[in-house]
Amino acid sequence: MLFQKKKQENASGTAAPKGNAHYLSAKESREIARSNAKTIRELEKRKKRHVEEAEYLCEMEDPANIVEFDDLHTYFFTDAGVAKAVDGVTFSIPKGATVGVVGESGCGKSVTSLSLMQLVQAPQGQIVSGSIRFNMGDKAYDIAKMPVSDMRKIRGKQIAMIFQEPMTSLNPVFRIGYQLDEMVLLHQPGCTKVQAREHSLEMLRLVGIAAPERVYKCYPHELSGGMRQRVMIAIALSCDPRLIIADEPTTALDVTIQAQILDLLRDIKKKIDGSIMLITHDLGVIAEMADYVVVMYAGRVIESGTTAEIFHNPLHPYTVGLQKSKPVVKRKVERLYNIPGQVPNPIDMPDYCYFKERCDRCTAKCDGEYPHFIQVSPTHRVACYLYDEGGEPHA
Repeated sequence: MLFQKKKQENASGTAAPKGNAHYLSAKESREIARSNAKTIRELEKRKKRHVEEAEYLCEMEDPANIVEFDDLHTYFFTDAGVAKAVDGVTFSIPKGATVGVVGESGCGKSVTSLSLMQLVQAPQGQIVSGSIRFNMGDKAYDIAKMPVSDMRKIRGKQIAMIFQEPMTSLNPVFRIGYQLDEMVLLHQPGCTKVQAREHSLEMLRLVGIAAPERVYKCYPHELSGGMRQRVMIAIALSCDPRLIIADEPTTALDVTIQAQILDLLRDIKKKIDGSIMLITHDLGVIAEMADYVVVMYAGRVIESGTTAEIFHNPLHPYTVGLQKSKPVVKRKVERLYNIPGQVPNPIDMPDYCYFKERCDRCTAKCDGEYPHFIQVSPTHRVACYLYDEGGEPHA
């Protein structure tokens, strides 16, 4: 089994064979399994405890934010070691704003959103440390400290998620109406089945479905991809959430349907006066939809700012590379730009900047500890040794 990097010496103190440098011994596998099992038991016990609300109450650093991620660490305890999928993420989502999260596959975007929903695949996936402060209006909860039983009360009601692939997110054996009604009946005590049906039909109309009574009786496989995505949005909006997480909502949809879904999200945000956390690979979608942009790489935020700052003044070499890699209308190129190299192994992350091996502008300072954030403006910050506090390149 592939591993981060086998120890140079084995248990007897002799040098390990070079041919096995990237493989685990049976002893090392057992040690990893024992260590993982112990840690997982402790974390699972913490999630299943029964406590008073006061234990996970907290204060928002800025009351104008709906969510504040503070040094969040979410790990996956695998047979090959601990994969640090989210490794110290810190950013905020203001009330009434759309925050776009971008980065290549595997950078931790979806795991960050799943951590907010407490839907990380357990028992291997666990929130290890950090805070996720969620503004409830009159009070704030630290979701990272909330037991699972209490989290169920706000998941779907206060925080809703539009998943990446509606065909696998909708239950294929239940009709659309049943799945819509379930959300209403679960989170609105005292609601009757007749009231739930009327509310579900109203939600289907809200998302632009022309024949809601017919769609209400359909199974997911009887609908097109765009219709299924609208149904997912209707389910997410059923309880008037304060925050909507849209995890690549336009994936696998054609350009026309993509535009319709984005227009729908934009209109709905105005109607419910809520916030959106938009996760996507498409920089064009970010430019059109987002007020703020968070750029992630290898489980960390490497740059964040307003959409104008990120697109017109990208500072981190990785952000610059993302901008260069997108096609431009009316510009002919033989080959699209791609960032050279590969993302480091999440089980064996280096102590220095994670982007160093792929960066064409690295300096001697890049061999030091991981760079801290530099505040370029009140809304723009970057984690890179190339810039001083004013965002100007070092000489």
